[in-house]
Amino acid sequence: MKENNAILFTRDLAVGYRNGKQEVTLLSGLNLTLEKGKLVALLGQNGAGKSTLLRALTCDERPLGGTVDINGRNLLEMSQKERSRIIGLVSTERIQAGALTVRELVGLGRQPHTGFLGRLDDEDHEIVKQSMADSGIIGKAGEYMASLSDGERQKAMIARALAQQTPIIILDEPTAFLDVASRIETMRLLKTLAHDRGKAVLLSSHDISQSLMLADELWLITTDRQVLTGTPADLIKAGAMDHLFENRSIHFNPTILDYSF
Repeated sequence: MKENNAILFTRDLAVGYRNGKQEVTLLSGLNLTLEKGKLVALLGQNGAGKSTLLRALTCDERPLGGTVDINGRNLLEMSQKERSRIIGLVSTERIQAGALTVRELVGLGRQPHTGFLGRLDDEDHEIVKQSMADSGIIGKAGEYMASLSDGERQKAMIARALAQQTPIIILDEPTAFLDVASRIETMRLLKTLAHDRGKAVLLSSHDISQSLMLADELWLITTDRQVLTGTPADLIKAGAMDHLFENRSIHFNPTILDYSF
């Protein structure tokens, strides 16, 4: 690893949720590194803590312990505006944006740079245009979000995150509602953004096969709530993929890069 490519670090991070006065820890002792120029896929079974970990990394929820450092600074010590200039987030929640055109939605990504009134100057408009082009949605710029397919809608959301011009983009299940062709296209787009634009891209996914084929690195949450990291090839060779699901009748098949009974 080239040290100057490392942008996000966690130190003894613990994540979970609070139920009244009780804390429920899902993952702990996490020492993770996210690098610029890499596409990283976070894999784990339902309830393993994928979304909880992503919310902690974006400061959407406060960690139960440890720290998240970006460029040597504790994320919790930054203002919301500072964080929004560093991390672009694409969540699973479907925002109510049907009355906006694609161009207007992507323009919202400039808010961390334009201030409360959100007025866009010529440079902002050019960034919006380039973000739509990079995401493959510029042909739909004047169309309303309500008229888009699920795949087109996801491209528009990625374009909005791109318009923020953040070095880190984090996506929670970006292919969850997409058909097979759109899932492949979205994953390829994210890999291109990492490799060609130098972004640090982290996504959670249930699409094992596509993640193994396209991700540069995996963060694998095992059934005993450890997080194993490495290249897909290294984790497959180490047998780590056999610790993803509790159902022991499901076995990883390296030939098809997926699970079978």
